[in-house]
Amino acid sequence: MTPPGARWRSTLAAVAVGLLAAGTAWWRLGPVARGTVWAEDGGLFHREHLALGSLGSLFHPYAGYLHLGPRLVVDAAFLLPVEWYALAVSATCCLLVGGVSAAVFVLARDVVPAWPLRLVLAAVPVLLPTAPWEVTGNAANLHTFGLFLAPWLFAHRARTLPGALVLALVTVLVVGTEAQAVLFLPLLLLSWSGRPADPARTVAAAHPPATGLPAGRRRSPRLLALPVTVAALVTGAAQVVTALTTERESAPGDPTARDVVSGFLAQTVGGLWRADVAAVGRAVVAHGWVVVAVPAVVLGVLLVLSVAVALRGGRRRTAVLVAALAVSSGVVWTAALVANASANGRWSRSAPASLLDGTPSRYAAAAGLLLTAALVVAAAVLVDAPARAAGVRPASLPGRAAADAPTRASTGPAEVGRDRTGGASRLVLAAAGWCLVALLVTSWVTNLPGASQRDAGPTWQPQFADALATCRADPDGVLRIRAQPWSSRVPCALVLRDR
Repeated sequence: MTPPGARWRSTLAAVAVGLLAAGTAWWRLGPVARGTVWAEDGGLFHREHLALGSLGSLFHPYAGYLHLGPRLVVDAAFLLPVEWYALAVSATCCLLVGGVSAAVFVLARDVVPAWPLRLVLAAVPVLLPTAPWEVTGNAANLHTFGLFLAPWLFAHRARTLPGALVLALVTVLVVGTEAQAVLFLPLLLLSWSGRPADPARTVAAAHPPATGLPAGRRRSPRLLALPVTVAALVTGAAQVVTALTTERESAPGDPTARDVVSGFLAQTVGGLWRADVAAVGRAVVAHGWVVVAVPAVVLGVLLVLSVAVALRGGRRRTAVLVAALAVSSGVVWTAALVANASANGRWSRSAPASLLDGTPSRYAAAAGLLLTAALVVAAAVLVDAPARAAGVRPASLPGRAAADAPTRASTGPAEVGRDRTGGASRLVLAAAGWCLVALLVTSWVTNLPGASQRDAGPTWQPQFADALATCRADPDGVLRIRAQPWSSRVPCALVLRDR
């Protein structure tokens, strides 16, 4: 088992990461945006809570799938005075995104053992340049961050039964919020393979206690994957059944392959570096698609190299995750264009003026989160290559073993010789990895804090200035409160509650 002191340090580190991430998300929104109700938060989720109640609306389908997380956020916000609704939703969602960052910081330990790089990975949900535009701080787009967390939940190898049960509960919330999380269900196989790296367990295995129980009859650590597996499969099945039995109001799209590729380059790849997608469009109009195609090719080469390096080092788990994150980025983007005609900007066929007026797509944000995660893990693999060749364990939090690759101590003379001859190439790969991390962090810093569609309001709370007097004069009345982009109908009963 992990020493208690190390466990506490790990817990405190995760809490610190979560709070810092939540605060960053809150700050990036700005006072007007976080005080403005967005889309379904003031529309369908708000209406159905009033009409169906907390329990009745919880599993009510919308747009072809379940929205467990957003419904719970709205239910919690209704516990407070109604004039605080916007701030309550924004704060809860920022805290949940902070929780996603903290969870990834913990769950990615076997794949990215060096804590500084894992901190970069955990920062992706709150520092993606385009995140504040639409997806941060509202329940309507909370599923985007659930999709980012899903692969780490499914691939993680639980170490304790309580931890496995907590992850199972989180899995229900994630899959019950984001139907596309089922794309990562094959990663559950990773949770059943091998066992977590824990030196204390290795020592215990070599010197078993005198329990009187045969070694073969002790509980297998692999069974700790069962709670998350059951939670993922059952909740995923519920999402699939809902999708098959519920009609979607949005018209399906029919994008061309050129639209998919050009949109991915402009929105997803371009959005990694610039929150101002219109600036990317201006560069494309001025210099051609090469300005985004060349960076995309370079990133693709680095991803392929990292997978090869990971496989050569025996890090199959890491290689699978890099490939899964990168491929899923393209799959999620393509699925969005196929499922929603409104998502297709027809980038390859539109007039240049449309590129000049482009704004970030929420679908590109989801794809961008996955792609950035793949790049950070790829960079960690490349950076780690020289250290692993020298038999040095990557820097990690105390009490934890390194990831799943062997070190020089476990290799023979032939491997040592090969490591020496490949030293220069490993240094080049490490330099490339550090450059990639530096570019990502630089792009994050230069795009802070970022713009939001809610920056112009209307803010929710000031509209209740005269609500109390109005509702006392007409207790059965209904107030029309403006939101973005729709408005909400607030019964006077809510205003007069607790008064």
